[in-house]
Amino acid sequence: MLAPNFVSFFTVQGFFIGIIFGLIKSDSADGLFTYAFLITTFFYLFSHLVVAFYFKTLSVKSYSFAKHRHELDLDHIIKEINKREKVIDSAYKITDAAIKMNTQDSLKAAV
Repeated sequence: MLAPNFVSFFTVQGFFIGIIFGLIKSDSADGLFTYAFLITTFFYLFSHLVVAFYFKTLSVKSYSFAKHRHELDLDHIIKEINKREKVIDSAYKITDAAIKMNTQDSLKAAV
């Protein structure tokens, strides 16, 4: 999540928490406004503090993406999926044949 998005999200959370707390604790509109404003301000400043510490400790590491190895792995996975699909299809064919034989046997036994 980008830093401005995090600050906005956290500030909106603080606003709603401030509204809820203000509705619970205050007796007047001034008290509601005061609680909402103070709690929203705290969340806003706290989110900036968190973002500042995050960027201070964030170290950018560059690395090369092993595209060739990744493509080989994906090709292997695709081959495995195709093998499993063939096994499942053959199991369906065997099951369908068994069901067909079972229904024919039950029809013969009923007659």
